[in-house]
Amino acid sequence: MRRFSLIALLAVGLAGCAQLAAPELPPPPAGYRLSHYRAPTPAELPGAQRVDARQLAARLQAAPRPLLIDVLPAGRVTDSDGVSHWLPNAPRRNLPGSVWLPNVGHGEPEPAMADWFARELARLSAGNRDAPLVFYCLRDCWMSWNAGKRALALGYRQVLWFADGSDGWQEVGLPLEDAAPLPYTPPR
Repeated sequence: MRRFSLIALLAVGLAGCAQLAAPELPPPPAGYRLSHYRAPTPAELPGAQRVDARQLAARLQAAPRPLLIDVLPAGRVTDSDGVSHWLPNAPRRNLPGSVWLPNVGHGEPEPAMADWFARELARLSAGNRDAPLVFYCLRDCWMSWNAGKRALALGYRQVLWFADGSDGWQEVGLPLEDAAPLPYTPPR
């Protein structure tokens, strides 16, 4: 009996340590995350499938190959002719074959940016709302969570969320490549 009690106490103690080691993840909000985008994200994006690096690598070897969408934010400037240019804060390396759509993960994007996102998803998916779309950024980046949620609201049915982003991809030894943002073309 004494041995059983010791084992039970040890198990309870280890379970308590495991709870201390694992950070408390926030619950998914009802709407979009509106600020403090670099913070711990929920464990899930309702309506989407969360994937880790190994699951995503396997999906990329199968058909249909998912479309990788990097949503890391970038600065933007508009010249005197009304042409908009991205000004990334630093060079970006993303998952090979990705399309970089900066700033589409803001909680309240400007209407022209929201329209650009919808148009680009339609163009990139050839209008197929069943095309698998993978949204990512960096680890602890709400931009990918918001962009995935917005794609679901637009009617896309195969949304995958890669919450560990390019950080998680690189940590398991998978390659990254130099990236350039897709040119922003606001509606006329």
